[in-house]
Amino acid sequence: MPTSSAQRRITRLATLTAVHRAFHWLHLHQPRLRQWQLELVSIPAPSFGESARAAWFLDRFHQLGLTNIHIDDEGNVLAELTSELTAELPTDNPTPSHPEPPPNLQPSASEVSPAAGLADTPCILLSAHLDTVFPAGTDCQPTEMPDSARIYAPGICDNAAGLSALLGIAAALRYANITPPLPILFAANVGEEGEGDLRGMRHLFERGPYRRRIAAAIALEGSGTSAVVTQALGSLRFRVTITGPGGHSWTDAGTPNPILILSRALTQIAELKLPTRPLTTINVGHISGGTSVNSIPESATALLDLRSTDPTQLVATATRIHQILDDLLSTFATHKTTEPPLRLHIQTIGMRPAGTLPDDSPILQSIRAVDRHLSLRTELRLGSTDANIPLSRGLPAIAIGTGGTGGGIHTLQEWYDPTGRETALRRILLILLDTIQITAEDHRT
Repeated sequence: MPTSSAQRRITRLATLTAVHRAFHWLHLHQPRLRQWQLELVSIPAPSFGESARAAWFLDRFHQLGLTNIHIDDEGNVLAELTSELTAELPTDNPTPSHPEPPPNLQPSASEVSPAAGLADTPCILLSAHLDTVFPAGTDCQPTEMPDSARIYAPGICDNAAGLSALLGIAAALRYANITPPLPILFAANVGEEGEGDLRGMRHLFERGPYRRRIAAAIALEGSGTSAVVTQALGSLRFRVTITGPGGHSWTDAGTPNPILILSRALTQIAELKLPTRPLTTINVGHISGGTSVNSIPESATALLDLRSTDPTQLVATATRIHQILDDLLSTFATHKTTEPPLRLHIQTIGMRPAGTLPDDSPILQSIRAVDRHLSLRTELRLGSTDANIPLSRGLPAIAIGTGGTGGGIHTLQEWYDPTGRETALRRILLILLDTIQITAEDHRT
């Protein structure tokens, strides 16, 4: 249940004329959101190949009249909404000075200087990831159904839905003349999926100029109106490679076979007794090696994915896997002298930290109060999202659905239906504005 103070704040926010103007924009411009979604999903954006979609986003941020618009060193597209643009949030002025987001607004010199003069001012991050799981060359052109609201395209839900919501929230705030007491940092970030390993978020929180300013983070992710990710699922991913001299299957019989050795190791790994509390899992997602049926392979490789809700258990499981591989390789290395000798190489290819939003977090109280106000059900979930990074650093952060429904996620048959999206966007807007006000009050005190 939300606290009484959170409920009062949300009730007051929802009565402001400026907030109603923002709601009005979201109601009238669902076709525009759909068009943005169709345009951006048709631009391929595999992890490490997001630049074309990033350029498209840069143009949209300019058109919406945001400030400090730029692409950072990692490829994230960033922009701010600051108090320099319009009146402050509590103002109840019925006449917006910008009835529509201004088209083709070009940046001034100050717009491309991030955080200029605001080094100590907190900001709230609202983000959506640019990349998809689909490799370069995938046909991403969307297909619309003549008798249905559904759109089919790889990435149409994850995360074209989140990206179009990011633009919708920015446009609604601009239209309504809402400027919060602290800046909002809008980010269309790179590298959320797979081997992207959250690189866009890592840059923002570890090396980027905003790293000490971000006080809370909201990641827009896919569809849905009730789910909120408040617990970050940690993961470690490894590429395990065993190499040896190789040889002919007959004349070099007895030479240690990397595929067989790796297979034995994976069998032992599969037999590990893993805890259910904290829930911990191991998956082998890919195996490769060898050249022909009558050749002893020179190498064998497997990709391993470890996940746990507990970072300590994650490390403990990884240590056990390393020990299994080391012990088995030592056994075979002494079995027969080989030249070159057997080698084991374990490369970390992914590391997503775990974390949990505390039950008494103000942002969680805001979510519950907003959901009660909108008559929505609050579903707290565990997930592996961009929110992992801020949650692991002890910052208030969530990943939240952006409305509508979707299916076939991470497949070529992925689809999205935006019906009902408006309610989820109202939800996000109220959570965002309340989080900003709470943070501003804390900063003042």
